[in-house]
Amino acid sequence: MEESAPTHLPAADEPSHIGPRLRAQRERLGLSLRELARRIGVSASLISQIERDKVNPSVSTLYALVRELRLGMGELFSTESAPLASSRSELQAPARVTADGRATINLASGVTWERLTAGGDPSVEFLRVVYNPGSESCPEDSLARHGGKEYGYVMSGRLGVQITFDRYDLGPGDSISFDSSSPHRLWTLGNQPVEAIWVVVGRQSDSRVASA
Repeated sequence: MEESAPTHLPAADEPSHIGPRLRAQRERLGLSLRELARRIGVSASLISQIERDKVNPSVSTLYALVRELRLGMGELFSTESAPLASSRSELQAPARVTADGRATINLASGVTWERLTAGGDPSVEFLRVVYNPGSESCPEDSLARHGGKEYGYVMSGRLGVQITFDRYDLGPGDSISFDSSSPHRLWTLGNQPVEAIWVVVGRQSDSRVASA
């Protein structure tokens, strides 16, 4: 049976439009570019480019930024460029989200997250994710980890998942769940894009963040 391709493939080089929010929160916390860069292990130049929407962060870099800046991931999904509000928005039900009305974040190496909830929910991240051919959540030698648990379901393409020392090959109809505090990495297998539904529950339980 032939696999169906994702119904929508975002442009890999489209800006993420999350820079102004990251910068506003960094300044609110009184952190310099150099200090924030030191804390998450990247260059100050990279942080500056991300804040100016010149470069999209990788999945692992975005998680590190959100953790260090004490943000909820839902606060970054917005079409507005105003500074962050002092309180986090909560999901209000019922709330319909149309296919063309999803808030989107484009990340480095052709990874896209689309929020499937109408607003930010501090307890869960419900996402449609697309991994273009050759894309990955982080380098092989730098696996990501954060608070919470993850649940994924692959709709098309083939997705590689590494959790600590174990590797999995997921195809259409396959699913996986794991503790996000375990070092992990996601990447595309083959030359077809991957489309999946991803849920992260309790990411804000990360004890390394005063509040993610």
